[in-house]
Amino acid sequence: MTTTAPRDEQLWSRCDGCASLLYRKRLRRNLDVCPECGSHTRLDAPDRVAQLVDPDSFAPLPDRAVRVDPIDFVDAVPYPHRLGAARAATGLDEAVLCGTARLGGHPVALAVMDFRFLGGSLGCAVGELITRTAERALADGCPLVLVTASGGARMQEGALSLMQMATVSQALAGLREAGLLTVSVVTDPTYGGVAASFATNTDLVLAESGARLGFAGPRVIRQVTGAALPEGFQTAEYLLRHGQVDMVVPRHALRGRLVALLAAADAGRRPPVTRPAPASPPRPAAPEPRDAWETVRVARHPGRPTTLDYLETAFDGFVELHGDRLGADCPAIVGGVARLDGRPVMVIGHQKGHTTAELVARNFGMASPAGHRKALRLARLAARLRLPVVTLVDTPGADPGVTAEQQGQAAAIAENILAMSVLPTPVVAVVTGEGGSGGALALAVADRVLMLEHAVYSVISPEGCAAILWPDSSAAPQAARALRLTGADLCRLGVVDELVPEPYPAAHGDPAGAAELLARAVAANLAPLLSVPPATLVRRRRQRFRRFGAARSAVVPAGDGHAEVA
Repeated sequence: MTTTAPRDEQLWSRCDGCASLLYRKRLRRNLDVCPECGSHTRLDAPDRVAQLVDPDSFAPLPDRAVRVDPIDFVDAVPYPHRLGAARAATGLDEAVLCGTARLGGHPVALAVMDFRFLGGSLGCAVGELITRTAERALADGCPLVLVTASGGARMQEGALSLMQMATVSQALAGLREAGLLTVSVVTDPTYGGVAASFATNTDLVLAESGARLGFAGPRVIRQVTGAALPEGFQTAEYLLRHGQVDMVVPRHALRGRLVALLAAADAGRRPPVTRPAPASPPRPAAPEPRDAWETVRVARHPGRPTTLDYLETAFDGFVELHGDRLGADCPAIVGGVARLDGRPVMVIGHQKGHTTAELVARNFGMASPAGHRKALRLARLAARLRLPVVTLVDTPGADPGVTAEQQGQAAAIAENILAMSVLPTPVVAVVTGEGGSGGALALAVADRVLMLEHAVYSVISPEGCAAILWPDSSAAPQAARALRLTGADLCRLGVVDELVPEPYPAAHGDPAGAAELLARAVAANLAPLLSVPPATLVRRRRQRFRRFGAARSAVVPAGDGHAEVA
């Protein structure tokens, strides 16, 4: 916003986004967001604290003054003179305001940067103050919330300012080892050394709408490369599409989103509450079991509920998290924090869609390497926060495209399987539709594996099997029967622990009823796992999959025993 007088004296502001002339009191009531175009004004640190925390809950860290001029830097004026001018202009001692507070009743340690103070630059004092805040979070056993706004490292302090990137990151590593949540809220702008350290190496990265984030600024990139930059380059929305942030949040929703995440982290640290297992509903009347090929067709029905459908009906309070933090946000995998039977859980699942457009946009539920990395990132975060994991499997298989292969599809699946095998938190997997090959198993290495009544789970699709072992794919129905891919078959083989009934004739006929049955089954299977020590969980999970060795096989393989090589 462009202004011409001190804020307390002015009556009007002009929006830099749309040039509208705005009444200042109206703008303040709207949290300094333009009501005409939604442009977010930069906030100073005290205003940001006032907007985020519970009233009268912020307590600054004890005043242990940190004033440094480590290399006697002088440009047009001596560095101490610049510091003095910044302190006089902002009323702050440094470019960050640190303390403890409560958000929605949850205790946090909080560090809020202020761009007005020498561009929010990261110097020794700023690094020391943020590190002390992280150490306070560790001592108090509470989450750390960082609000970033910075042009980068402070040049006037030379290499010592560079070292702050490692100093603060080291403090965050201590919180990660202790299983304490760390969250950064990226505001406009966040660049350089701050972007390349604590702004992006927290557990969760939230970006305020319109924020810009990057290591090098756009002007530097243009000068060095001579390249034209993409539309919206380095904006929050651009970064979301490229997997760099978990979510983009408008200012009015930021406090609520933080409170929801803090509530989940807080619940994960409390001892599990023993609840009676949900009563098993009466099994719906159903006709004789379907033929395997007919079950395949039902499992692929476009009306069948998807992961997002179940998240709206079987779970509560879903907060979606995005991105693999390496460059992409695969739409075929969705995940985030939700509540099941009042208990916070991390839900991760394949997402297809119902219409052709949705299916294409979600790549028919076939995850790319970025999707598998996103799933694994969320599973590992759940383990650190002591949240159980629920996975919903519905995919024809992993993305078989050239790009996926170039990006290491096989290695991404392998890493998921390995990591899920040793994940120190309860995992319940549900095959809700198609469980296709390694793309399904990447989310289904679990303590309990459930399967909806009309779902399928197989090493290969019937069409693929038929193309390899029969004359052509027209033998798919025969291959479906030979593969033993129905829930009843897989329960007999011990691959699946329990079948979840579906409303008659199938889940797509009564999505709400299917969601209720799924929620009850998952809650009932999850409850006994919550009190099992992590080491015991991992040992039992390993034993579960160890029993699938050839020496134990009780079923003669169909066909001529060829391996799947497609």
